[in-house]
Amino acid sequence: QVQLVESGGRLVQAGGSLKLSCAASGRTSSTYFSTYDMAWFRQAPGKEREFVAAISWNGRSTLYTDSVKGRFTISRDNAKNTMYLQMNSLKPEDTAVYYCATTRAKVGGPYSYSNAYDSWGQGTQVTVSS
Repeated sequence: QVQLVESGGRLVQAGGSLKLSCAASGRTSSTYFSTYDMAWFRQAPGKEREFVAAISWNGRSTLYTDSVKGRFTISRDNAKNTMYLQMNSLKPEDTAVYYCATTRAKVGGPYSYSNAYDSWGQGTQVTVSS
């Protein structure tokens, strides 16, 4: 079982930047971590959880929801068992709790649907003021 801990969320003004981190522990020698696809999801108040971005086990494939393309960048450092989400040009509609998720790499991955992931963090709050 992999444990995930998100960090980096805070209050920021519109147009600003934040970098979220997701640190994995447990069965997370670099060998294991490097076999996991990973993703970021977010949930705004009163809304369903939605996909934000995903990255394959080797970092070669990435996937983004349309609303963040060109503004957000997902990356990972397998040596540090950590995934990142660099968020630029933030908008008030980016306000949400951001969750990281992981699963063993699957053929054709990474995927954008939440059921593809079986380990989740507790979330970190991002608030963008207008």
